[in-house]
Amino acid sequence: MAPPKNYNSIPAFHAKLQSARRILAVCGAGLSAASGLPTFRGPGGLWRNHQATDLATPEAFEDDPGLVWLFYAYRRHMALNVKPNPGHHALAALAEKVPGFLCLSQNVDGLHPRAGHPPEQLRLLHGSLFDIKCNACGWIQKDNYDDPFCPALAAAAEDVNPGETLPLLDPSKELADIPRQEIPPCPQCDRGLQRPGVVWFGEPLDEDMLNEVDSWIDEGEVDIVLVIGTSSQVYPAAGYAEQARGRETSVVTINLDAEDEVRRLRSNDFAFAGDAAVLLPKLLEPIIGTPVTDGTYA
Repeated sequence: MAPPKNYNSIPAFHAKLQSARRILAVCGAGLSAASGLPTFRGPGGLWRNHQATDLATPEAFEDDPGLVWLFYAYRRHMALNVKPNPGHHALAALAEKVPGFLCLSQNVDGLHPRAGHPPEQLRLLHGSLFDIKCNACGWIQKDNYDDPFCPALAAAAEDVNPGETLPLLDPSKELADIPRQEIPPCPQCDRGLQRPGVVWFGEPLDEDMLNEVDSWIDEGEVDIVLVIGTSSQVYPAAGYAEQARGRETSVVTINLDAEDEVRRLRSNDFAFAGDAAVLLPKLLEPIIGTPVTDGTYA
């Protein structure tokens, strides 16, 4: 099937945008890549000599909480040493301008909140690196930006000179074991350890949050769904574009490989291939205006 005639026309998208009242965004790791964060997924997704996805399980934490925490402490450190990019700022500005905008993000790096995205218009589907919870009870702490998280994880917060390799990332150098007793215990119960507040493989997403998203979608027709920096392979995030699709809905793919999907587009859809950090400010400009010198919006 041939793609829609104006599927990559920015003026045609602007015409749709200016009449939109309800907009949904679904964001993936490609949005944060422009800030300098690796995705740790797919081919080459190794951390030291470990497949990164193998460390993101409750079983891995139970087996070796120190090793798992080193991986996440390093990710926390990396995230704290980069800045939200123009794509994050554009979405935050859209939220300020359009009350009927909701952003669903699979990213755990904290860059959406740091860009000033209103929390009531943001749902972090997979949690946050900067939330801490107990692995045994319901205790949770929001917005913990300690770096390192605890003294035993100091190796994850080291900085090196340009061109040097962090010793932690050199798989030829053996890691010292971190005993369980050096991981902070839960302050609420006497059974658990503090762990990253992210959703690991094999764990369910927050049911209340998912119900909130479903209710928002059911409130009325969604004019535009922005699918940003994601291959739409991980559910439930991957299903939201079709769940929100109505008769006049435009699903707008913004991704480096967006052109690969053009034959699947419906008549109202758009696809823009490129860096989301570059494209989003241009695509959303009729609503959010132009950024000031630091990439933020007045």
